[in-house]
Amino acid sequence: MRHARRNLQRIARLAAVGGLVWGGVMVSSAMAGEQPAPGGTSQTADPTADVVSRLGTSRTAGSWMGADGRRVVAVTDTDAAAQVQRTGADTRVVRYSMNRLRSATEALREAPRVTGTAWAVDYASNQVVVQADSSVSAADWSRMSGVAERIGGFVHMERTAGTFTTRLNGAAPIFAGVSRCSAGFNVTDGQNSFVLTAGHCGPVGTTWFADGQGTAKLGTTVASSFPGKDFSLVRYENGESVQNVGIVDIGEGRGIRIVGAADPFVGQKVFRSGSTTGFRTGEVTALNATVNYPEGTVTGLIQTTVCAEGGDSGGPMFAQGLALGVTSGGNGDCTTGGVTYFQPATKAMAALGVRLAGGASAAAGAAAPAPPVPPASQQAAAGSQTIEGIDVGLGPLGAVGPGLGVIVASLFILIISRWIQSAQGRRNYRNYYSQTWA
Repeated sequence: MRHARRNLQRIARLAAVGGLVWGGVMVSSAMAGEQPAPGGTSQTADPTADVVSRLGTSRTAGSWMGADGRRVVAVTDTDAAAQVQRTGADTRVVRYSMNRLRSATEALREAPRVTGTAWAVDYASNQVVVQADSSVSAADWSRMSGVAERIGGFVHMERTAGTFTTRLNGAAPIFAGVSRCSAGFNVTDGQNSFVLTAGHCGPVGTTWFADGQGTAKLGTTVASSFPGKDFSLVRYENGESVQNVGIVDIGEGRGIRIVGAADPFVGQKVFRSGSTTGFRTGEVTALNATVNYPEGTVTGLIQTTVCAEGGDSGGPMFAQGLALGVTSGGNGDCTTGGVTYFQPATKAMAALGVRLAGGASAAAGAAAPAPPVPPASQQAAAGSQTIEGIDVGLGPLGAVGPGLGVIVASLFILIISRWIQSAQGRRNYRNYYSQTWA
């Protein structure tokens, strides 16, 4: 019986020591995997981007993520393809360089403006795709088609259903008179706090309320750009922001923690939240798009397959915890689908001189960043960044908590084991001397 107790104590001590070692490994791994401190930068070598930059826009024509998750770079000659392939990326040899494609978009921009049209470079097809909505007359369609023909055969014209409109509507989360928009991201200039939202939502001086009755004043628009671009700043009343500055509401008491900002890439899966249609997902199909809204022309937009409806304007687009853009406009709806355009968040913040609130940093990318090759875990929606209950933050110990728990439990087992051993020793001592005294 005594030997059995000793073996049990020995096993408990070994288990406790093993637990301490394993807990230490877990904590070390969690610390190593954490993101840099707010304001810090993470420099990762990207040989493909280096080669593409060296080749320049005269020998390349954009990049995107293929269906297999691999990066694809469009190049204009086989030598350029060989250089890119040596970095591990796939290539596609195309006829027209980025310089030619951009010159086509410039020619379209200089032509007489036609409301209800939009265009963007389609990297995969090596074309400039011009879309005309249902409001474009036959005469305007004919005139635009003539412009496209004069530019060259790589400008493709197509009709699209619905009409291109900004997504402003009457009634809901942030109100200004009879209109409403959706809050985008919380930002700061270091002194005051603001909401970054769409510029078409309201000019400078617009007063916003958190309720439809106009009793809970939210703030006032202090900077705005529309048309041309589509972003604005709403300064919180008394300069105060909401409690959860780094969290985007996606409905049902859930939120996504935003840890930084970046530019998207073609083929990237993205997510949007809006006050009308809630949480939606889609894919980036083009960058630097131009849209001729009835109110004016907006350039430099992100084109996506995410749906949106009236009242979703200004709402945030994000992926993997990174702020990507705010909702501008589009066509269709969330029943039939459609195209939605977004103002890039990095460009808007740079122009306004603000950064994401809550310590998140912006990582502005190139105008057409090369897509990374993400692991399979990044293909999921946003589950790893979802917070159940928006009032609950992860805190600085969120990543190392499991490891610390193992360490604490192991220490407890070790202390109990030593106490039992000491207690047993005292009993044996008393028994020995009791027998001696007898």
